[in-house]
Amino acid sequence: MGSQLAAVLQLLALIGALALVHVPLGAYMARVYSSDKHLRVEKWIYKGIGAHPDTQMRWPAYLRSLLAFSAVGVLFLYLLQRLQGVLPGSLGFASVSPAQSFNTAVSFVTNTNWQSYSGEQTMGHVVQTAGLAVQNFVSAAVGIAVAVALVRGFARARTGELGNFWADLVRGTVRVLVPIAAVAAVVLVACGALQNFSGIHEVGQFMGGSQQWNGGAVASQEAIKELGTNGGGYFNANSAHPFENPTPFTNLFEIFLILVIPFSLTRTFGLMVGSVRQGYAILATMGTIWVGFVALMMWTEFAHHGPALQAAGASLEGKEVRFGVGGSSIFAVSTTLTSTGAVDSFHSSFTGLGGGITMLGMMLGEIAPGGVGSGLYGMLIMAVIAVFIAGLMVGRTPEYLGKKIGSREIKLAAVYILITPALVLVFSAASMALPTPSHSMLNSGAHGFSEVLYAFTSAANNNGSAFAGLNANTDWFNTMTGLAMLLGRFLPMVFVLALAGSLAEQQPVPLTAGTLRTEKPLFTSLLVGAILIITGLTYFPALALGPLAEGLA
Repeated sequence: MGSQLAAVLQLLALIGALALVHVPLGAYMARVYSSDKHLRVEKWIYKGIGAHPDTQMRWPAYLRSLLAFSAVGVLFLYLLQRLQGVLPGSLGFASVSPAQSFNTAVSFVTNTNWQSYSGEQTMGHVVQTAGLAVQNFVSAAVGIAVAVALVRGFARARTGELGNFWADLVRGTVRVLVPIAAVAAVVLVACGALQNFSGIHEVGQFMGGSQQWNGGAVASQEAIKELGTNGGGYFNANSAHPFENPTPFTNLFEIFLILVIPFSLTRTFGLMVGSVRQGYAILATMGTIWVGFVALMMWTEFAHHGPALQAAGASLEGKEVRFGVGGSSIFAVSTTLTSTGAVDSFHSSFTGLGGGITMLGMMLGEIAPGGVGSGLYGMLIMAVIAVFIAGLMVGRTPEYLGKKIGSREIKLAAVYILITPALVLVFSAASMALPTPSHSMLNSGAHGFSEVLYAFTSAANNNGSAFAGLNANTDWFNTMTGLAMLLGRFLPMVFVLALAGSLAEQQPVPLTAGTLRTEKPLFTSLLVGAILIITGLTYFPALALGPLAEGLA
């Protein structure tokens, strides 16, 4: 079987698996977030944290709860790293430096999982399991909670109430993420992933030195790392490491975990707003972009330019031979079109255009299908922009799901889509203009610029993957990427929740002959076009200086 045919078959198998679980999982999540009953374990949690889960919150209260919870998470994880040297189970590792502790704490709380450290040489068992793994669950649950709040804004009328943040957070963790992650961890262990709490031990002598490995609760963290679109690996090689990702089957299974909740949330959205066809329209938009990016990535990486690539049959540099070009291409697109950031290959070694595709996937806003929760609310913001554009074309007040999109709503949506590009471009420009940050670049010219642009694109979009040619463990990059992650995560949430509150206060307008049918293929095409055009106009000059210049050279 040829490598290209194998890649296509992997893609078809993945699509089939996602289609199989789309309806049951999406319907289950709709029931979870619409239920007025609480499980016994949830009641214990509410009592422990002093929350009142049946109290409805308007958007400012929902936001304050979210920000307070996240701030406590940053502080706890920061202190856990700073105290690692005196904690049991530290494997003899020293406490993490202040700048890197700040960066890592922010990274995992914001669902970014950007790592400027080598996991197996920096973090002990306690920090990995009690700190990083816990944030993998709750940061993902926060993203789903915000998405559900926005969906309620479309579904509810003449009320500013969006639900209860604490109930949404606990339900997402207890009823959705924990059960699926537990099953996924068992599958990974059965396929050879590591799961223990062993210490550091030597495994052999190589070239006059010794090779040391340490164990850890790898499979359980790997499961939620992918399922929650987190991406932070237990080992520095991330999902290219055989302890995290042993076989081609686990590689495809991990891609499935990355995509399953974001794609299924479109079903949840359709059920909660009372129109399954609206959910299918959003799903079609996400699926079109994702399949298109995968096909384009495979084409760039299988293209045989140059004698070395022709001899190898594809661009194999930086790719794990267990997975091949096909598996690596699907993984790279899926991890950058979501907020996952996990890698099973070296993105810096992709072809110039292939590296540009990974960057463009993040620049779209990671909405196809996007991160857990963040992909859905990002896509719904783009849908608001699309209906506004359609309204301008026909001279009619735009409406979406029975809600009028007035000046307040479009201003909130416009600010949302401007925040991340501003962070990416300002931080990248500052890093290129100042003398010290440029010393971290492994390469010069277009590829060196791509390393810096990729880093801040990844940080501001809460992705976490890296070109890996940039030394980001410096005070400048630890601090600046940390700020980019904080602002890129929580500023957009402010405007999403404000928009949700504005929509929830409206009285729905009835359908008329002039209403734009947003469940039709025509709207899907308009939405895809709006996403690509807005992103292109925003980022094309920066892409032209980096990956496009390199790819066309």
